Amino acid sequence: MSNNNECNGIREILEVILILQQNAGSPESCLDSCDRPVLGCGTTCCVCNTRPITIYTCCAGNQTPISMPISKDIVNCSNPSECSSVFRIEKVDGNAATFRVLAPNTEDTGLYPYVSTNSFFTINLDCVCSIRCLNDTCVECL
Repeated sequence: MSNNNECNGIREILEVILILQQNAGSPESCLDSCDRPVLGCGTTCCVCNTRPITIYTCCAGNQTPISMPISKDIVNCSNPSECSSVFRIEKVDGNAATFRVLAPNTEDTGLYPYVSTNSFFTINLDCVCSIRCLNDTCVECL
């Protein structure tokens, strides 16, 4: 389990990302970190609405991100094509955070790397030891 300071830091970063996503619209780009003050331009769009992340848990020796089903109908991640390790923060409530699972965009002509899914999960932030921010992007149908 992480200590309280680590949890607070991750929660604060997630809260910043959530606010940025809710107020997406500024095409400026600044620092290249998870909590940079605006969502930047991607290669395919100038106004991004999502800062996708991957989540790493506190399990000893676990250096792979968690993976979740891309549909509510899928029970487990036995088939890698039915799961994703890329998420969009949707809500932070105290020590818990709710994420939407983002699936890889499989369309050859798709402009965006991820598509929105109907799959959500909530995690206790004490279980999260680190997050990795991916390039800001647009996700349709949010």
